[in-house]
Amino acid sequence: MRSLSKSVPGMKKRLSLPPQCPDDLERLQSYPLKLMQHQNEPTLQLVKKINHIIANNSATTLMLQEIARLLGNAFKVDCCCLVTVPASAASSESIVVNWCSDEYLAMPNPSQMFSPEHLLMDSPVVQCAAEPFTIEDISTIQDSLVVGGQHLPLPIRSVLAIPTRFAGQNNGVISLIKFQPYNWSESEKQLLNFVESSCAIAFSQFAQVNLITSQEEHLQKSEEHQSLIKQLTILSKSNLELNQMLQLAISSTAESLQADRGLLILLKYTDPLFRTQPKKQIPKAKATVVAEWNRNTSSYSATKPDVEPQSFLISECGLCQRVFTDSGKAVIIDDYTDLQDTLTAVSLFTLDILPAVLLVPLENQGKVLGFIVLQQATARSWQASELNLVEMVCAQMSNAIIQSQTLRQVQTLVDERTAKLQSSLELQAKLHEKTRQYVEQLRELNHLKDEFLSNMSDRLRYPLTNMQMSIKNLRLPGIQPERQARYMDILEQECTKEINLINDLLTLQKLESKQERPQFETIDLNPRIQGLAANLNSKLATKTLSINLDLPQDSLKIQTELESFNRILQELLTNACTYSEPETVIHVQAFHQVEQLVDQVIIKVTNTGRGISEEEATYIFDRFRRGKGGRWTPGTGLGLALAKSLVQHLNGAIAVESIPIPNSEQSQVSFTLTLPQFSDESEL
Repeated sequence: MRSLSKSVPGMKKRLSLPPQCPDDLERLQSYPLKLMQHQNEPTLQLVKKINHIIANNSATTLMLQEIARLLGNAFKVDCCCLVTVPASAASSESIVVNWCSDEYLAMPNPSQMFSPEHLLMDSPVVQCAAEPFTIEDISTIQDSLVVGGQHLPLPIRSVLAIPTRFAGQNNGVISLIKFQPYNWSESEKQLLNFVESSCAIAFSQFAQVNLITSQEEHLQKSEEHQSLIKQLTILSKSNLELNQMLQLAISSTAESLQADRGLLILLKYTDPLFRTQPKKQIPKAKATVVAEWNRNTSSYSATKPDVEPQSFLISECGLCQRVFTDSGKAVIIDDYTDLQDTLTAVSLFTLDILPAVLLVPLENQGKVLGFIVLQQATARSWQASELNLVEMVCAQMSNAIIQSQTLRQVQTLVDERTAKLQSSLELQAKLHEKTRQYVEQLRELNHLKDEFLSNMSDRLRYPLTNMQMSIKNLRLPGIQPERQARYMDILEQECTKEINLINDLLTLQKLESKQERPQFETIDLNPRIQGLAANLNSKLATKTLSINLDLPQDSLKIQTELESFNRILQELLTNACTYSEPETVIHVQAFHQVEQLVDQVIIKVTNTGRGISEEEATYIFDRFRRGKGGRWTPGTGLGLALAKSLVQHLNGAIAVESIPIPNSEQSQVSFTLTLPQFSDESEL
């Protein structure tokens, strides 16, 4: 023997209600009386066996299959069918349990001859389950079934059926089926009527277990849904980036609802005026898949930096357009195959593999931000709780997207303000540094002014004092001619010093104003240097110094201004003589070189004495600046400044270098003069 079971949806009623329904309490009290009056021992044994099955089996389809087998054998029918009837239209679907005899199963292709689905789809027996029929109605049911079964390829020829009642409500149908014409006896009808109460108890227990199971499943799903919403709420408050949060959200939602695939799509509008456009108008927007989850991989995949994201235009996808044409409602498609001729969709949805689609929009203040898409390979009937869950997830994601965009805008504004503030602070710092430098320069200039005035006062006062004393002495009576001549020489020398000082100042001013161009002439370098060195013989002898001239064998010719050239060499030689240590040698070297196709004359004056620090080297050519270390030497501080100005006047350059001598406190100090050998006019 073999048993078959299948669940089918509830069916519409076709038969009318009887005028009155007998009271359940009176009916239950009448069963013992009928049992005593009409039933024999086999009948009692059948009831006991049914009750034994109910008592010793869990209320599952196996219990109903055992009862169907027992009834089928007891009544010697070809098929026994037990159908549960939901308590209400909102309850779960009906459950069908079939038992068939061995003779039927031995027939060729029995599944083609008899289909429980066909039996239940149009059968008046099943449709009468909601009606309170009595035993007298069985003949009517039989006649209706025969008429209805004539249009079905079923071997049904006769049926004896009765609805079961428990607690005043029909909860099932017992159907005894024969594949040959048969006249049901009154004893069979009475027996079926008698076992109806026990079967009603079995149906009731089965319904209660199913109800508890359904409630437990519903409760479990509710807990899972609540847990999912809590997780998404925590995610929205976490420090995760928006893309990571959306990826986790779509994977959690699709996995929780047991979908085969989940997509999260965001829209970028190209028309900024879309908010003010009429409803049910397709916007100009680009859709991009930002997260995807597939059951086959059990993991989500997001757009990687090195992979171009999947994108499409809303105008190219009729599936997404329905969100806008249906006023923002969710789009539910059980099977896209039936709609592919009338509804277009982009290829990334792969509807040929996953034809069942649930598409819910992400909305915020009437604007669609994107979609959550769940797909399955088979049709699915979405429950209201599941749709509510997806809508709650969409609300969470919409809020997260808006918050992220708002935070991004605020962060951008803060960054811009911070950058401006930082720029302002940097500018203020630069201005402060500039101001500090100006103040330092003013202090330095003030110091130089004081030093200049002090120097100038000394350089002017000392000759004037000597001149005044000489004049007084000349006015003394009876002065000797020799003394008179000496005082006249002093007057002449001191007056010459004053004139030279004034001339140097005027020359510096003239050179800085660049009022005159140099007057070039060709001179012979060797005799000129030798003559200037000879003029220092007296000073060299006084300090026990010697001079070494390293000049080229063939005398060099140079085009320069003779007066300026003489003054430059004179200042360099005088400076070397002044700052050299006693009993040392002053070296003067002159040579020719070509640099960048320009003929140059290099003159290098080197002496041994106190070194020049890096700080002193920065201002040694400034006017009225004198070295801070070592012994004091007389002078105005204009010599090197005037030399540098004259060098620049001749289009040349001058530099100083101080190299310490090992195991000594002295240094080799070199001044290098670089002058063009030929003037610009001669080259032209």
